[in-house]
Amino acid sequence: MPRFLTLTDVAEELQISTAAVRTMVLKGELEAFQIGGRGQWRVDSQKFEDFIDQLHQEQRQRVVDSEHQQTNQHQ
Repeated sequence: MPRFLTLTDVAEELQISTAAVRTMVLKGELEAFQIGGRGQWRVDSQKFEDFIDQLHQEQRQRVVDSEHQQTNQHQ
């Protein structure tokens, strides 16, 4: 993976639209920076990997929380 990814690269990796990636960047969910005269967005590949890891952690926590709620409802 290259050091810096375009928003299109990120969109392809996540199989979502470039517009969705841009929204994540603008909302501060995914760290990115603008470079060049046209202000093209770039995402550091390590920051992208960290973002994916965070999504996995959040999903695991939601599963644990859901299982905990179900257990408490059945008691």
